[in-house]
Amino acid sequence: MKILGLDSSGLVAGVAVVEDDVLLAEYTTDYKKTHSQTLLPMLDELRNMIELDLNTIDAIAVASGPGSFTGLRIGSATAKGLGLALHKPIVEVPTLEGLAWNLWGTDQAVCPLMDARRNQVYTAVYEFKPKEEGYLLSALVKQAPMDIDDIVEQLNALCRSVIFLGDGVAVYLPVLRERMKVPFRLAVAGCNRQRAASVASLGAIYYSQGRTVTAEEHQPEYLRKSQAEREAHQ
Repeated sequence: MKILGLDSSGLVAGVAVVEDDVLLAEYTTDYKKTHSQTLLPMLDELRNMIELDLNTIDAIAVASGPGSFTGLRIGSATAKGLGLALHKPIVEVPTLEGLAWNLWGTDQAVCPLMDARRNQVYTAVYEFKPKEEGYLLSALVKQAPMDIDDIVEQLNALCRSVIFLGDGVAVYLPVLRERMKVPFRLAVAGCNRQRAASVASLGAIYYSQGRTVTAEEHQPEYLRKSQAEREAHQ
C-alpha cells in the first residue's frame, strides 16, 4: 500500500510518501513562503528524488482541517486535482489527529493546540489505547474551536499528565504555565508541528478501513466560519 500525504493546514507545508509502514520520503518547510508557492514544487522534488510514478499510489491522504482557511483550501485543491487526474480516492485525516499521531504510543494525554486567534484554539485531547500490534487513537475531548481557558479547565478535570504540541503552544504558553494544575510537557522539534508523514501513516490505516471519499466529494472541514464571513453577519 502506497499513500501520498499532504499537509498545508497551518504554518508548515509538507508532502510525504509512505509504503507498507516505511516512510519513503518527506519534504517539510516552515518558512515565510505561502503554501501555493511551495506545495506543488515540493511534491515535484520529492517525486523526482524517489523516482515516484504517481499512478502507483493507492490514495491521497490530506489534512482536512481544522486550520488556516487559505492553507486548507490549497491542500484540498491539490488533493482534489491529483485525485481527479489520477483517479485515486482521498483519505481525509483530521488535522488534530494527524498532529497527535506524531506522538504515537505515548501513555500521556496528547493535546494539540492550533492558534485560532482571539484567545481561541482549535484543539482536542487524545490518548493511545494499546491493542494488538499497535495503538488505537481515541478522543478524550473531541476536536472543536474553544477558548484556551476552556481546554485548560477540561485538561485539569481529566487529572492526567499531558503533552502539548502545535503552533498554539508558543502563543498560549504563559496561560498554560499559570493555569495548568496537572503535569504537562511540550513536544520537541520534529514532532511538535504538522507532519505529512503522520498524515500519510494515519491515512494508510483509514484507507485500509475504507474511510475514503472521491475527489469530487472531498471538502475541507473548517469547524467555524472565516473572519470575513463572521464579520459579514454581524
